[in-house]
Amino acid sequence: MMKVIPGEVKTAQLHAYLLGAVAPRPICFASTVDAEGRPNLSPFSFFNVFGSNPPTLVFSPSRRVRDNTIKHTLENIYATREVVINVVTYAMVQQASLSSCEFPKGVSEFEKSGFTPLPSDKIKPFRVKESPVQMECVVKDIIETGQGGGAGNLVICEPVLVHIHEGILDPNGKIDPQKIDLVARMGADYYCRASGDAVFEVAKPNLKVGIGVDALPAGIRSSHILSGNNLGQLGNVNELPVIDAAFNDDHLKNIIQYYSINPDEMEKELHSYAKKLLEQNKVDEAWQVLLAGS
Repeated sequence: MMKVIPGEVKTAQLHAYLLGAVAPRPICFASTVDAEGRPNLSPFSFFNVFGSNPPTLVFSPSRRVRDNTIKHTLENIYATREVVINVVTYAMVQQASLSSCEFPKGVSEFEKSGFTPLPSDKIKPFRVKESPVQMECVVKDIIETGQGGGAGNLVICEPVLVHIHEGILDPNGKIDPQKIDLVARMGADYYCRASGDAVFEVAKPNLKVGIGVDALPAGIRSSHILSGNNLGQLGNVNELPVIDAAFNDDHLKNIIQYYSINPDEMEKELHSYAKKLLEQNKVDEAWQVLLAGS
């Protein structure tokens, strides 16, 4: 593998590697005002949530690599200690990107990018009407990670009021990933859209603790057909399954009948069928198929 040692390559080159590797990154669409109350709006992809009690968001308006200057957003935060963090959806990503242009200080990115400012309830910066989730935040701390170009400035924020559009909620009142249709930053000029086939579920490890890949039968663990992801699914059960006599599957019956005289080929077919079931998150059924060949 290629080895990259920070400090031995140009900052811009290292920056590109980091952004290409650490992705996709959620986007903080930060709205601030300066000391005179003039609005500023800019997206940042060094951003995430770091706690819920108290609620904590962190984003970083890094120092510019090319000339080591800081951005208007950071200047405003030092002046007011307030920020609205708006989420960015696919329907607004082009406008959000436009707002990242380095317009002169005092020019409103709301006007330049065509977004609608909404007054906040608890703080001075405006919210972005087009964003389905807007978080009014007070700034708890700012941590400077360095003074050179590319250095981060970790802005630690506490949301004091969160606005959520009802249209993005599912019947249970939770945010539906398909309805919110978020976008995230990749490396270079690339983004990704977090909806459609890009969204999938992974069952969380159960509370009783999974048996682990190391506890899988050797023939399953050493399979040339099942992937590491498949083994992870199988290892997430809290105890090794046993054959269920009530399990009825016509395709499984056909495999056993057709390949009964060739155990090696039957194992390949069983593992291939189990893989298809696992790709549909049918873990219990996949286990029954694999146990049929044991």
